[in-house]
Amino acid sequence: MMATELKPALINYCIALGDDSVILGHRLSEWCRNGPFLEEDLALTNVSLDFIGRARMFYSHAVELEGKGRTEDDIAYLRDCREYRNFLINELPNGDFAFTMARQFLVDAYDMGFFTELARSKDPMLAAIAAKAVKESRYHLRRSEDWIKRLGDGTEESHERVQTAFNQLWGYVAEMFEPADQERQLVEAGIAVDRNALRGDFTATVKATLQEATLAVPDEEWAIGGGRNGMHTEHLGYLLAEMQFLQRAYPGQQW
Repeated sequence: MMATELKPALINYCIALGDDSVILGHRLSEWCRNGPFLEEDLALTNVSLDFIGRARMFYSHAVELEGKGRTEDDIAYLRDCREYRNFLINELPNGDFAFTMARQFLVDAYDMGFFTELARSKDPMLAAIAAKAVKESRYHLRRSEDWIKRLGDGTEESHERVQTAFNQLWGYVAEMFEPADQERQLVEAGIAVDRNALRGDFTATVKATLQEATLAVPDEEWAIGGGRNGMHTEHLGYLLAEMQFLQRAYPGQQW
């Protein structure tokens, strides 16, 4: 039985994980009909659906724990920008294909370690969600890793574009390994993942792939965070305006 005092922290934890997934899922959905070729258009859309489905599971678990009659749609569509707790890297505009794949590779490399550990959670529902997410993340990482190698060791232009993407994204990586205050008690209870402990394996995976792709590991000269505390880039507001439009215009509508 979970201690009562941990329930608010666990609810917020589930919502934050759902936010990570729904925001990146929406970003990837923007590639629908805009992919570089048909197969990749479909692949990006399917990855997007994986993330959105994952968000629904985290949100559903949160509302069940909360027990106040909210729905997963209420959490996804009826909160303002400062109430979201996603990592900043997930909300950045897609940019070109190299930027999207560089971001996806960084997120996938993180997700493999994170969900592998979360599958050992003492919360049965979190463990079940994570077990499914590990299988998806393994496929996602294989795809994005392959693209990084193809772009990095491809043409002069593709190499330059993907190197520029990593240089622009690198400062957003540190946030993924900085536990929020409420997470610490969940980690101690065996429910949440100690994200700081994941950095070693993540760094090894990224460095090995970049080396094979003939890309340089960016210098760690800057870092930005705040997403878990509701501090976001200007881009999230525009994303939410589009993502939430129908539910706010026609409250309570269902597919």
